[in-house]
Amino acid sequence: MNSVLSPRPDTRYLVLDSALTLFTERGYFSTSVHDIGRAAGVSIGSIYHHFGDKEGIADALFSQLSGRMEALIGEIRRRHDSAHDQARELVARLFELTESEPRAMEFMLYAKHREFLPGQGPVCSSRPFELMREMVSQGMTRGEIRPMDTMIASTCLFGGPLRMITGRLDGVITQPLPDCLEAVWDCAWRAVATTTP
Repeated sequence: MNSVLSPRPDTRYLVLDSALTLFTERGYFSTSVHDIGRAAGVSIGSIYHHFGDKEGIADALFSQLSGRMEALIGEIRRRHDSAHDQARELVARLFELTESEPRAMEFMLYAKHREFLPGQGPVCSSRPFELMREMVSQGMTRGEIRPMDTMIASTCLFGGPLRMITGRLDGVITQPLPDCLEAVWDCAWRAVATTTP
């Protein structure tokens, strides 16, 4: 799973990858720096050298995963001109990531980041979610999406797909999400589109 955090398994990668596993399996507060060090096979001193403390690990993990999501959204927006195509590809990619990297998706969507990262706002105010709202806003400007409050439109467009992701992470949805893409996307787009096919 090197693609989640880093192309090579250096100390930072080993620590962040182990922290991701432990934070999603046990929770942030039930995981100690010593647990992370043991799982990563690195010394406590090297953890403190690279991250400072457990909060520093969580902050680096959140920043790295958020940055990866920003890069993904940027790539999609450069590749497609229409809000329809941008949003559809984003939903498809998020569904694929849920299947291939559930720990990363679980940390991004489930962790109560403000409890252990007081400087962070709620996940829905993070940069990836801002970019998703910009995508929707541009779709309104272009006439693809009906004029309405951007937060309402974003929730209607992405809320259902995100709920499918959490359902899959919870084990409530047993079918792989890419198999559900067409039906989920059709419902999501119809909720906001100016015209429907």
